[in-house]
Amino acid sequence: MPATVAQRIVESLALGGVTHAFAVPGESYLPVLDALFGFEGIRLVTCRHEAAAAHMAEAAARLSGRCGLAMVTRGPGATHAAIGLHTAQQDSTPLLLLVGQVGTGMLGREAFQEIDYGQMFGRVAKRVFELTVADRAPEITASAIACARSGRPGPVVLVCPEDVLAQSCAAAPVRPAIPMPPGLADPRPVADLIGRAERPILFLGGPGWTEAECALARRFAERQHLPVVTSWRRKDRFDTRHPLYAGELGLGANPMLVEAVKAADLVLAIGPLLGENATQGYTLFTPDSAARVLVHVHPEAEALTRTWQPRLAIQAAPGPALEALCALAPGPRRDAWVEGLAALHATWTEPTAVSAGANPAAIVQHVCATLPDDAILCNGAGNFAAWVHRFHRPRVCGTQLAPVSGAMGYGLPAAIAASILYPEREVVAFAGDGDAMMAVAELATIVHEGARPVIIVFDNGQYGTIRMHQARDFPGRPIGTRLSNPDFAALARAFGLHAETVRRTEAFPCALERARQQRPALIHVLQDPAEIAPGRRLEGDA
Repeated sequence: MPATVAQRIVESLALGGVTHAFAVPGESYLPVLDALFGFEGIRLVTCRHEAAAAHMAEAAARLSGRCGLAMVTRGPGATHAAIGLHTAQQDSTPLLLLVGQVGTGMLGREAFQEIDYGQMFGRVAKRVFELTVADRAPEITASAIACARSGRPGPVVLVCPEDVLAQSCAAAPVRPAIPMPPGLADPRPVADLIGRAERPILFLGGPGWTEAECALARRFAERQHLPVVTSWRRKDRFDTRHPLYAGELGLGANPMLVEAVKAADLVLAIGPLLGENATQGYTLFTPDSAARVLVHVHPEAEALTRTWQPRLAIQAAPGPALEALCALAPGPRRDAWVEGLAALHATWTEPTAVSAGANPAAIVQHVCATLPDDAILCNGAGNFAAWVHRFHRPRVCGTQLAPVSGAMGYGLPAAIAASILYPEREVVAFAGDGDAMMAVAELATIVHEGARPVIIVFDNGQYGTIRMHQARDFPGRPIGTRLSNPDFAALARAFGLHAETVRRTEAFPCALERARQQRPALIHVLQDPAEIAPGRRLEGDA
């Protein structure tokens, strides 16, 4: 019996390195689900919401370096998954969203749940492929994976009309070819700038770093004696306890670090996009300073000149660029500059105090000090994450999963994906109460799929970020930000997790130890709503 289009798609996905499919089943792609029955190359993970499925696929891609795969049905399923595409776009993550579509005979008639995905996703996805010719299924599947992984990685959509999926396909499965990343042909102009700089900064960030590339970055920084900063939610690109590490540039960055970077006479940025958060609302450089001090290395040509016109714009991937830079002769020492920046970081990461309730700073520091270096820490978005990013001190590449896009509801699904991919490693997700409730149904996925993360929910009964902004812009006029929350521990136990509630900081270490022993687990941490951010407290009706 000849293979169906759906079978050829599945075979081509496996040839493209896909190992997991995160899905909410739908009738519009039933043949693909059937093709996965008994197929040993790809594990199907059944999720409870398409947004969570897309975020699991994005997290799996970031951890593995392969293309992530989410599968959703037409209409509502695809629109739910759109947030995952946006996350993958802003995080530069290779993600393939397979969408079932109405039959070809109904296209363009506004059939039940029909959407024009080229229009819907055209500005978010790198490309939208629509499969209408059966024998082109392997070709288009391979092209979609290659597109997602090439250049600046990102999301791609593969639209599959349901009648085409059931047709026979004479073409053989195809392995996608991924172009070699661009390299740095001549590092001497960079070497000259490093040699003359008195206050240089090595600025690391961007997607897809491997352990080998992180090791190259460390070697290069040590040989040139360069202080290192990382871009927002990319702290695992460098050992944050290394004496050369100076901190993170993103939301809530150390103001003294920001001023130090503005005073640098060389900023060598390898990998980051240099967007809004990494450049402090586009204030880190001026047109004049960028032309004098900025050297930007990025694999996408457009990214090099989208906002800034740097002194050197180098189209190269981080790995090949760092290989070339590591061959340079050792540079001069700048002990006072390096030690001063390290001291700023040490002071900045000392735990802040709270007046009442559990202290998130102390909790995050205890988690990081207790877990092994290869533990994977995940989080979504909200003011709770300010404590996570300030006091989390990753040491190993591939141990931080957090959305550059600022998507709420990301951390819990990401932790599920991490635990499924790496069951031998410990995985912890930090979530705020509003953040957790956007993905709370996936507690069922944890149990169903045998994942074993520890979920830590910081509960202050409000949308903290918006409440903080209200206090700043409209003092005394809070509206819409108070939340009525469930007993998260009781809810988790109802799903089958070990769970307990912590009201005092000193009770957390024992709770964490029990949670680690009885994974999967959830710890419900009750906060004082007035403790709105690290070192910042709302007073009165602010």
